[in-house]
Amino acid sequence: MGMKMSNLDLERSIEAILMVVDEPVTELTLASVLEVTVDDVISALDRLAQSYEDRGFTLKAINGGWRFYSHPDFSSVVEKFVLDGQQNRLTQAALETLAVIAYRQPVSRARVSAIRGVNVEAVMKTLITRGLVEEYGVESETGAILYKTTSYFLERLGLKNLEDLPALAPYLPDLDRLDEVLDSLTD
Repeated sequence: MGMKMSNLDLERSIEAILMVVDEPVTELTLASVLEVTVDDVISALDRLAQSYEDRGFTLKAINGGWRFYSHPDFSSVVEKFVLDGQQNRLTQAALETLAVIAYRQPVSRARVSAIRGVNVEAVMKTLITRGLVEEYGVESETGAILYKTTSYFLERLGLKNLEDLPALAPYLPDLDRLDEVLDSLTD
């Protein structure tokens, strides 16, 4: 881009990127993608954050990265939506993610994402909020948080323990092969 981007184009470009991120994005990453200075990005982010004051979402930097968050004033509404509302039935994505966790636990989010072939952050939040999945320590090599299913998950399925889970192989034929592929990538 030879020409300097207008403020409006810069702000709209940042918004467009932030709509598709799964993890918070740093100012440096935004600056390099958009080919502008970090100062330009910081100014644009500040203008954007202020422009959302009366909205149901906010733009915040947490741990050095920026992303949209639902406004804290509406946390009870969001919680109600996640816990009941239209979301009572788990989506197909949530069921598949839950299945991967159930059969591969304890497992990191990155590994679940790799097995499913999609980012699972939002789905994981739903499963944790609903009490079906919980954090279970940290992977020593990578420092990644590990997740496992909860006793509530077993209760909901009417199982005494994880050994009672039915064999999943017939339903997800690629799970074993995927594990081999993943293991070959980490070597």
